[in-house]
Amino acid sequence: MLKLILNWAKDRGKITVNMCAGGGRVYHGTRVDFVWSVEVEAVFLEHAPPQLHLPLLLALWTDQRQGDLLRLPWSAYDGSTIRLVQSKSIREGGKRRPVRVSIPVGAPLKAALDAAKKHGSIILTNSLHRPWTEGAFRQAWWQAYRKAGIVGLTFNDLRGTAVTRLALVGCTEIEIATITGHSLRDVRSILDAHYLHRDIELARAAITKLEMGYAKRAG
Repeated sequence: MLKLILNWAKDRGKITVNMCAGGGRVYHGTRVDFVWSVEVEAVFLEHAPPQLHLPLLLALWTDQRQGDLLRLPWSAYDGSTIRLVQSKSIREGGKRRPVRVSIPVGAPLKAALDAAKKHGSIILTNSLHRPWTEGAFRQAWWQAYRKAGIVGLTFNDLRGTAVTRLALVGCTEIEIATITGHSLRDVRSILDAHYLHRDIELARAAITKLEMGYAKRAG
């Protein structure tokens, strides 16, 4: 933003040099530890109003972006599968193409969807049974998040959490990409650098495999 302001000033002769010109990204942080645990999920559901329960479940069980979920119509759900075209396309061979995903609906999400009352064509609606605007949804989410006493997590972290949970139950990168719409490279990047929580269960599983392998060789 400062770079744009200084560009505007330089173009109009108010300054001679834009000291921010050519600057690159400075922040290189990751969100390794920013994963929604089952306990935090339960706390949020306890304090959040009912109209925010389904968005949470949709995010965790479909691994889709907030904007795509807010626009998701009932026609995308056939009782067993959610089919959608993601708003963010991917580049292939110099061209961009839309990403279409078909997501089998897990039992907890299916129960919530089947029990939800339909108010129009859009699945997610506010307390007035109208589709959310993105601004209103973010505000409502932040209020519920603060009321629940949750710190350091965002709605966007639900996407990385979903990838992490899929990995923790043994899903391959290809299986994860089929659900999320990520490229294999992006799935690998998320798991390797940004979201894969260093869960103690992973360590236990690794040591168990090592013990089994050692026992076979020793025997």
